[in-house]
Formats: sequence, C-alpha cells, structure tokens
Amino acid sequence: MRVEYLHMSMVKALLIPLLLAGPAPVQAAEPTWAAPLSTRGRYIVDANGERFKLKSANWHGASGTWNGSGDVNVDANHHAGENSRRIPMGLDRVSIETVVNGFKDIGINSVRLPFSDEMLRDTQPVTGAADPTLNGLTPLQVYDRVVTSLTNAGLAVILNNHTNTTKWCCGVDGNERWNASQTTAEWEESWLTMVRRYRDNPRVVGADLYNEVRRNVLDDPNWGGGDDHDWFAASQHLGDRILREANPNLLIIVEGINWTGIPVDGFAHGRPTLTPVRTLSHTLVTSGKLVYSAHFYDYTGPNHSGATGIGETSDPRYRDFSRDDLFTVLDRDAFYVSGTPDQHFTAPVWISEFGVDAGSAPGSSQRQWFASFTDYLIQTDADFAYWPAVGWLDNRSANNWALLFWDRSGGFDSVKSDWRYDAWSRLTTSGKSGYIAPTARWSMLSPDRGDFVASSLLRDRPDWDSGARKAACPDGQRLIGIADKGNRGLCTDTGGASSWTNYEVVKDERYVSTDWASGYTKFQCPAGALLVGYAVRGAAMSSALCGYANAPASSGRTIWFDRGDNRPAGNPGGDFATGYYKGQCAVGEYAAGIAWTGRIGSARTPDAVFCRSLV
Repeated sequence: MRVEYLHMSMVKALLIPLLLAGPAPVQAAEPTWAAPLSTRGRYIVDANGERFKLKSANWHGASGTWNGSGDVNVDANHHAGENSRRIPMGLDRVSIETVVNGFKDIGINSVRLPFSDEMLRDTQPVTGAADPTLNGLTPLQVYDRVVTSLTNAGLAVILNNHTNTTKWCCGVDGNERWNASQTTAEWEESWLTMVRRYRDNPRVVGADLYNEVRRNVLDDPNWGGGDDHDWFAASQHLGDRILREANPNLLIIVEGINWTGIPVDGFAHGRPTLTPVRTLSHTLVTSGKLVYSAHFYDYTGPNHSGATGIGETSDPRYRDFSRDDLFTVLDRDAFYVSGTPDQHFTAPVWISEFGVDAGSAPGSSQRQWFASFTDYLIQTDADFAYWPAVGWLDNRSANNWALLFWDRSGGFDSVKSDWRYDAWSRLTTSGKSGYIAPTARWSMLSPDRGDFVASSLLRDRPDWDSGARKAACPDGQRLIGIADKGNRGLCTDTGGASSWTNYEVVKDERYVSTDWASGYTKFQCPAGALLVGYAVRGAAMSSALCGYANAPASSGRTIWFDRGDNRPAGNPGGDFATGYYKGQCAVGEYAAGIAWTGRIGSARTPDAVFCRSLV
C-alpha cells in the first residue's frame, strides 16, 4: 500500500471550509421518547418506561455573563471577555436553529437552560442578535424562542434557576442562595411563573431549583437546620408547590450544597455536595419526580474552593487524586445516591455541570482528570450535563471550555476537532437503554420541625389533628417503619401500591382486639386499614392515621424497638432515623398499629409497631 502525507497547508485548505461551514443541518425529527419523564429507582424513564438518560449540555448566557463591575456593555467586563448580551451564548453570531443543529450533531438529547430571576423582570430590549427578529424582544421572550426551538427539534429542556441577578456565577456575588438578593417567597413565585409559562410544552421536562448553593461572607447554608438558610426545607417546599400548583409532570432537581465554611487553612470548610442526603432525603408529594444533582470540576475539590490566591487552601483538588481515590471520593460525596438501591434516598444523580479546558496541555493533570472522570460517568451510567455548550471561536485562547464555538463571521469549530472528543463520544453513546421495570419506592418522613404531609390527597382535606405535628406517606404508599425518638418514619409501596382515599384518625384503643403490647397504650387501625401517617405533640404520640385499603386483617406480630433496632435483614429502605432506635415491618407486611407508654420516665414516644401480612 502506498501512503502519502499531506503538507500542513494542504490540511488547512481542506479543513478550514468545513470549520467555517458549521454543523450540517439536522432535520427536526419526532423524538424517540415520550413525555413526561419520571424516575424508577436510579433511572429516569419516559412515559413508556423506557430509559431516558440525560445526555445534556449547559447553554448559558440568559442568566448573565457580567462580572458585576464596570460598564455592562463592555465585553471585557464579562466572564472571559464573552458578553452573552443577556441571551443564550452565541446568538449574537448565529441563529437559534444553527446552535440547536450543533447540539444534535454532538449527540446530546437535552439542554440545561439557565435563567436568572432578574431576567423575568428585565424589560430592556435585546440588541446585537444575529437573527434580527430577536432584536427588540425582552430576554425572557428570547428565552421563549430558544425553548420552542429546542423542543421542536426533539430535545428535552431543563429550566435552571442559576442566579438571582443577571450576573456571572459563582462567588460571593449576591447569588449565593435562592434568597440572597430576594425573599424566599419571591423566589418561589418566580419559579411558579416560569413553570406555568411552559407547562403546555411537554418537552420542558425539569425544574433545576437553584445552582451551587454556598456560603456568603458571614453565613453557611444548611441541610435541615430549620432556618432561612435551610436548603433542604426550601427545596422540599418549592418542589411540592411546583408539582401541586403549576405542573405535576416535571422532574424536580435538587443540587447538593456546594460550599460551607471559610476557605482558609485551620478553619472548617468543605463541599458537602450530596452527603447530607444519606440521613435526610426529600419526599415529594408526587412520587417518581425527584432527581439529585452535583457539580465536579478538576480545579475544585471536596475541601478546595477552586480559588487561587485568596481563598486557596492546601487541600487537594479533584485533579490531584489518583484515579482510585477520585472514584472513592465521588461515590462518597454523590454517586452513592444512585448506586445504592432500595433506600429512602435512592434517586437518579445528574452531574449537571462538569467540564475541562480544551487548551490543557498533553499529559497535564487536567487531561488525566477528564479521562478518569468521564470513565467514571460511563462506569456508573450517570446522567450528565457538560458546561458550557457554546463559546466564542475567536476567544478560544482565553476560554476554551465549550463544546461548540462560533465567531461573528460564521466560523465554527466543535469538540469533534480536539482531544476531548474520544471521551465525549464514548460518554454520549454509553449507558443502559430500553425498558426499566418499576421498583419499590421508599420514602422518609421527617416532621422534624413542622408538618411533613407528603400526601397530596390529605393536603386537600381538613387538618386531621389540629395543633399536632403531622406526618403522612405519599399517596400510594404505606407506613412500614417508625423511630422511637426524633419522629422520623419510613413509607413504601413494596409488595404493591397501597391505594386509599378514605381514612380515619385513631386516638384511642377502640380497634384493639388482642393485647399485642401488654401494658402499653395502642393506636391500632380498624380491620382493612393500614397506617399511612401519624401525629405528635412535642415528641409524644398524638394520633395514628389509617387509610382504608382492603388490607387483610391477619393475626399480626409485634415488633419491639424500645431497646434497640428491630428491622429486617438487608436494611431495606435504609437508616431513616440515624442515631435512634427503629422498628420496621417486613417487606411483605404493613404497619397496623403503634404502641407507647406514658409511665414515669417515658416521653410517650413509639416503643412497638404492630405488623400484619399483606397476603
């Protein structure tokens, strides 16, 4: 065989016309997936139960690129000198359709589309768009056009509340929390406005509630602390409101906490990510809608802020870990959520931001990290979203992170032309596909500081124990476990959904037919009913909530847990009340009663649960 080598000038002559041409037009086709999306265990599925892996990219810009100082109209005052002009990046250079075609060309099926709360109120007309029909519109109207074009092309859209203000994220910038530059009530109303705006578009599939919750100058966010910095409570409350008041079909996406503490050696600091989920997980009013998310970049670390100079510590960055140590840290901080089946916290994990500088030198730690990280995404079959999708071709020397690049003359280049493409190609073509069988749901009840009623049906009914703190399972689930202290409970639909519409509040022993907990006060459900909730006053039992479900009234058995855990082997459902004794019925049983005592030294907290067979 004869081999001829082309001179570099000949290579350029062949390639440059292709780069300038941009991606080949992609015809809009009927997508192979059916909305709405939901979850089954660790997987996201479509309406037919087929796996829908989020293979996404972040199309940023609408949430802002201004650094926060200097003239906002000057490009140099924007991140990496790239001024998005308050609309998705690149639309000052090419049309929306050109960008969408580029997305399909590189193999993504979904787009995380950041917005700011300020964008919703921004009435200043857009100028400088390549498509003249966009000029004169508000940023929100351009966002509308983008959503329509993406979904018409069969791509799924995830709305992402990236910032409060239209500025570049993420430092100490007034966007550290959902309520840093506005009230929580204003944040919720903005979200309801956005969800209602697109609720008739079934390919708008998710609400990513807030980006990179982190410390401001003085205070940390927390997970379950009960104050106005409690990200767990805020995301739980808004997620329920979206599903009940605006669109019951959306995925609710909750990112872990991005940073707490002071990034100075000798002070406590770190990146909690999703570690708190193990002991306190969300239970939404609509089951099968929760997705957790996390962000990973080579220059940050589990205890490294990513800063250089001020804010830099001696902690390792992710790129400093060996491959094996990196995988261990990733599992510990995030991937255990999707990798541990049949737990109250089990859910899909979407890595909604990761990326690397394509200008990283051969052999650099950045390149090694990217290879290892994408290998881990493939190994764990994780959902992902690369940051960012679009950049400036004429600025690649300053900001070479994007997947697609355009300049103002129509010049084009993409990830296909650089070293990242091998990993990117393997990533976008990997993963389980096909039908995903339904799995049992396990849900935590956490009435730690107030009502935790996860039943949509009950929320539309009168208060069933006024003045008490109430907890109730999601519709279709039943109570299967409860803790002796701390008021936590565990719900499930294992063995079949527990459908009920009629219920009864039990506050005495009228339905006790046999003394299954001698010497103890017993709240027992009537025949045919199962426990679906309970109420407490302080720590003391106040009532049991029983849902009529034609449950078989077998003789039953007593599970005592006043002196230690009494739970089935294998830890089904997980530790739903860390640090407290727990009682839990077997997978093939339902809870039909709770026993407690008011004797001296007792706090009238649960001591035993009465379990009956489902068959």
